[in-house]
Formats: sequence, structure tokens, C-alpha cells
Amino acid sequence: MISGLYIEEDVSTHPRVLEIRDRFPKAPIVTCERYGEILNRKAQNFRLQKQQPALILSRKHNKHVLPAPAGYSIGGAHNYYFSHMLNCLYDCRYCFLQGMYRSAHYVLFVNYEDFVAEIAQICAQHEGASVYFYSGYDCDSLALEPVTGFSAYFLRALAHVENAYLELRTKSTQVRQLLTQTPSPKVIIAFSFTPAEIAAVLEHKVPALERRIDAMVKLQEHGWPIGLRFDPLIYTPGYQDLYRRLFANVLSRLNIPLLHSISFGVMRMPENFYHNTVRLYPRERLFAAPLERIAGMMAYAPPVEQQMLDFCQTELLRYVAPEKLFPCRF
Repeated sequence: MISGLYIEEDVSTHPRVLEIRDRFPKAPIVTCERYGEILNRKAQNFRLQKQQPALILSRKHNKHVLPAPAGYSIGGAHNYYFSHMLNCLYDCRYCFLQGMYRSAHYVLFVNYEDFVAEIAQICAQHEGASVYFYSGYDCDSLALEPVTGFSAYFLRALAHVENAYLELRTKSTQVRQLLTQTPSPKVIIAFSFTPAEIAAVLEHKVPALERRIDAMVKLQEHGWPIGLRFDPLIYTPGYQDLYRRLFANVLSRLNIPLLHSISFGVMRMPENFYHNTVRLYPRERLFAAPLERIAGMMAYAPPVEQQMLDFCQTELLRYVAPEKLFPCRF
């Protein structure tokens, strides 16, 4: 899983770094001054590195928490996101990360305490209001949990921040740690899904759909609030039947009254990331879809996008009340 370790000199003696070194005793180790020396090197091949990525252990020095894009919400008035990692264990062809970074190596920021301090500071600025923090924007929140201990630390550290709500977005089945903890009503475990037929072609290394549904059901039965994220919606001829079956399959397994939220949004990617990705995968059928340049983004033509959003909203309203449904438009 990990081909080697790059360790910033500044964190070489950090307890989390030492724990990870112990976990991979045979991994080659290279020290560096800053992670950008490795991640941003020229003449790297993302596709090749994705086969045997290394893990870069680093400290994030600033901008630990950022405002979420307008329209990115599951009901909170104040929305932020943060990334304890860069890059993902999985290899989804529609993911913007492969067009954003030159390297497929994982970057783990080990200074969790600084993230939590900034989250607490932001919550203090919004005293009395619920503040939502989204994890899983630049990585999968749970996929490397046995290595990172991310959720175990953050759930414990944020339990005392009264108005902090946390979303852990994932495609993983790594839920064992969560099943040992007392569930919190302020922590939403949000699972991302696409139809199995699309996932088989575009979502490489991702656990099978039924395994993820099983993991999600176990968490809900244990008491965790569950969110569903049908994002990105992928256009293909006959997408209506594929998504109709997906919604029925996933929602039939859940206790609907206990479901926290459902969000959905169509595929979109910054134009420069899109072109970088096409160069990596020039024969990928995904990029032959009806995509257009719209305000610096590559997205489906507005009539196609609206048709998909309207269809999904109509279908999902068969299962849940409108207040639990959050279309993403940004």
C-alpha cells in the first residue's frame, strides 16, 4: 500500500510520525525540508505513481480550515472544509485531484492539534450557531484510518466544541474504529455512491457497492448519523434507470427517518485540471461526454445538467422529505 516514506525534518520526531514509521518498518525513508519538494516536482507521472504511491509526512503551517464554496451545505449557515490529507487511496477517473497535483503520493499533515485549534476558534466566532466542517475534499476521510488515526483523534478532540458539526465523507469500508465509539449526533458519516455500472468503469480500487452499503448500515444501526452523497452525477445514455436503481438499492437498506441528509450534484471540474486529466487518460470515455467550458469549469451543458438535477430530485423526494435534500450547485 505504501512504497516508502518521505518525512519533513520539522516533524521527524512527532509522535504520529514515529507511530507510522513503526507501522512500516521496512519502508525506505527519505527526509525533506518541505512536502512541496516531492509533490510539485516536474517530470512526474501521476499514472505510474498511483500504482505504488509513497506517504509524505508533513506539517501544515497555515490555512488549516477554509470557507466552503457557496452552495456547499447540508443545512448549516456557516460551512468550512479542511484537508488533513492530500490525494486519495482510490483512483476515480472523475476526481479533480489527478488534474490538480503532479504527484500521486499521499500527503498527511500530522499536526492535527493545529486543525482542531482553528476549528475551535472559528466556532467561537459563531457562538450560538451551528458550524459545519467538511472532511474529504482533498482525500477520503476514512480510507487510511488504520494508518492516520484521523477520525479517532478528531472525534475525541471536537467533542467539547459545542457548536462544531463534522462531516466525514468516504467511499471506504474502514468503519471498525467508528463502531467502537459512542456515536455523536454532531458527526455525519457521509457515503458517496455512483451506480455500480459506472463505478465498475470509473472508480478503480473502490470497495464494491454492496460492501459499502453493508458498512453504512452497520454504522446507522450503531447510532451514527448517515448522509448520502450522490456526487458527482455522471451522464451516460440511460442514466435515469441506473440512478433509479441505485437510489432504491441504497435507501431500501436504511432507516429513512434516521437519515441525516442527501446531497447530489453533477460532474464538474476546473478547466485546467480537466485538461491535465485528459492528458493522463486520453482514451477515457468519461471525457467524451457532452462537457462544455462554463465560467472556467468543464461541466455538462446547462440543459443536460438541469435535466439530471431535476430527475434526481424527483426520484429522491419519493424517499425523503424536502428538508433532507440538498442539491449542490457551484
